Amino acid sequence: MSKSQYIIEVNHVSKQFEDGKFALDDVSLQVKKGEFVTILGPSGCGKTTLLRCIAGFQVATSGDILLNGEDVTQTPPHKRPVNTVFQKYALFPHLNVFENVAFGLKLKKIDRDTIIKKVKQALKTVGMSDYEYRNVDSLSGGQQQRVAIARAIVNQPEVLLLDEPLAALDLKMRKDMQLELKEMHKKLGITFIYVTHDQEEALTLSDRVVVMNEGKIQQIGTPMDIYNEPVNCFVADFIGESNILSGTMIRDKRVRFCEKEFDCVDTGFGENQPVDVVIRPEDIYIWESSTNTKKAKGDDDLAAVAATQQSDYDPDDRVPKGNFTKWYGVVQSCIFKGVHYEMMVLTDNGYEFMVQDYHEFLPGAEVGMLVKPEDIQIMHKEHHIYNHFEGEVLKNNKVRFLDAEWEVTDEQLAGLSAGDNVEVLVPFRQIDLQDHEDEGVVSGEVHFILYKGNHYHLTIRTDEGYDLFANTSDVWDNGDRVGILIAPESIKLVKG
Repeated sequence: MSKSQYIIEVNHVSKQFEDGKFALDDVSLQVKKGEFVTILGPSGCGKTTLLRCIAGFQVATSGDILLNGEDVTQTPPHKRPVNTVFQKYALFPHLNVFENVAFGLKLKKIDRDTIIKKVKQALKTVGMSDYEYRNVDSLSGGQQQRVAIARAIVNQPEVLLLDEPLAALDLKMRKDMQLELKEMHKKLGITFIYVTHDQEEALTLSDRVVVMNEGKIQQIGTPMDIYNEPVNCFVADFIGESNILSGTMIRDKRVRFCEKEFDCVDTGFGENQPVDVVIRPEDIYIWESSTNTKKAKGDDDLAAVAATQQSDYDPDDRVPKGNFTKWYGVVQSCIFKGVHYEMMVLTDNGYEFMVQDYHEFLPGAEVGMLVKPEDIQIMHKEHHIYNHFEGEVLKNNKVRFLDAEWEVTDEQLAGLSAGDNVEVLVPFRQIDLQDHEDEGVVSGEVHFILYKGNHYHLTIRTDEGYDLFANTSDVWDNGDRVGILIAPESIKLVKG
């Protein structure tokens, strides 16, 4: 696609602040004319900084930003063909609705008749035609947001930037405004760049979604691509609910997880390779299973299941026929979510699954489950089973890594001498986390938590800025302070 078809080009943009931290780290993004693109991510991921760099309120440390093929990296905001709608609206309290919307036009010295015409049209577009002379302080939050949007679109910008504009609204009003924004985008035909941390909002509004985390773009795609084909565990976990499990790709279209083998549709992962498996809760078929049914595990005739039902729910009506791998468990909890029930099911071999279904299965119910091959999503594993660190052999049976000194055994030091550079390998399961940070050799903070069905996979960021990974059955919260211990026999050294 030629550059002329892009209205916005962000090329290798980084933004570093005075404390040395990067809010944006080599970000690249191209937006076509008329697109509705949403930048999505958790607080602190860099999405607002990216929007402010496009708007001109912040200047990129490196890289360049083009609008209509013209470099505007150093161009001030008022000279860019964009307008921004902020979360806090930024309306002038001393001006009425008409005057707020007309403010930018007056600065441009446009004649009064044209101003009146343009303001009336803008207010009509946002459904505020009867509020021209109302004081803005007398308006509801949703009405104030409409006025802020009218003030932005009255200038006929080529790009409208929206920074979490619906965050302050209640749930019903937010959903109503989402539909109005989508209709407004269709009507105006201009490019929308929208920032939010709300996954449902992003999936509802967008032509494309840009998922960010820690200053980097994780994935760009249509809402359907992002939801159904996440590229990594962060995206799978952040977008909607997911069951994420460690697995092994046995061969093309065959994967093992939860101690069972399943057919899938993915290829190209190699043989006997570690992978991560994603199954959405709504893709798991569930039926009530009596003790007699459980004895017939592996029986593909689901009519046998129906015959032993203790409720009026007949799985034969909806559970697919075929040679599908089944697994069994007991419902631990059941919550009504408005359009479906959400159950947590503990399997016979100790794995926990979230299942969403229109039928209610009460705690204690014995159930069977299956998933179709096309609903099993396979992802490359970002981290395998070892932490990798750069280290140096010291005297007195010690190795330095993570900016600390660690004891090792004579056996591990075989063939190594003081001063040797080594690669240090530590299994995820051998990281020992302490409740009190002063009990560890180093200390840090729980930075990211991923539940993998029968354990938690944690990212720990040390006070010196290193990331390490730990698998544990213990429950931690994001932000918890921890001490870190590693037993000498758990450290493997490879000469560099």
